[in-house]
Amino acid sequence: MSKTCKSPRKVLVTAWTVAKSALPEFSHKYSPKKFTQHQLFACLVLKEFLQLDYRKLAAVLKDANELAKAIGLQKVPHYTTFQKAAARLLLSRPANQLLDETIRSGIASKTMRRRVDLAALDGTGLETRHASDYYVKRRAKSGKHWQKTTYTRFPKAGILCDCSSHMILAVIPARGPGPDIKHFRQALDQALTRVSLGTLTADAGYDSEKSHEYAREECGVRLLIPPLIGRPTDKLPKGYWRKQMAIRLHNTRYGQRWQVEVYQADCTSSAGLYQLAA
Repeated sequence: MSKTCKSPRKVLVTAWTVAKSALPEFSHKYSPKKFTQHQLFACLVLKEFLQLDYRKLAAVLKDANELAKAIGLQKVPHYTTFQKAAARLLLSRPANQLLDETIRSGIASKTMRRRVDLAALDGTGLETRHASDYYVKRRAKSGKHWQKTTYTRFPKAGILCDCSSHMILAVIPARGPGPDIKHFRQALDQALTRVSLGTLTADAGYDSEKSHEYAREECGVRLLIPPLIGRPTDKLPKGYWRKQMAIRLHNTRYGQRWQVEVYQADCTSSAGLYQLAA
């Protein structure tokens, strides 16, 4: 999504409004009460929108006083306050509450529909540090000429989004490396608590007959996945639905699956908030 068409102030205020509907004002009755959870979450969304670190976020709010005033901040928090707020607000329960409210707001504002005609699912790994690709390649100590990186544990998320509005419908956090199919049912179940789905597309990492049976027979969702798991062969795959994919997938809307790539790096409700503020 192009950020040139959206005002940082509008993103900030939208996030603040959504947070007021989803979260209590303070996390505890004995909280210092200097800043509300709503204000801190809005600032964290602004941080992601402008691609800042915590220090730069505090500096931007000090320099652009109109942003702080827009959400009622009398004093700009120290950057460590934002860091601690992120650790608290982006836990599973509050993050899901914020995503629930974001989707409700999206439906109310007609940014998206409650009945999602086409959705896409994909898994993505996330960076945990600022090491460059060049450094990672030089750090690898293998003598094999084809090895380009050193594999370590990293944050990973399965993201399901609406192909029309690009609103994120489900986020399943995990740790990689690992197969995507582990979070398939969780992502589909989570999305169905928020909207109804017509068709879901996913890449070959989710390919299995059980995935089709669960989506189609238990959830009533049409599933489109290329049947590529297994050794290459000219024979049709086993299983009714995988065989149908081999025969018919090229005549479906599977080509729209790329839409999920646009927003798969946004693993909080902030991505949806950017769309609401458009």
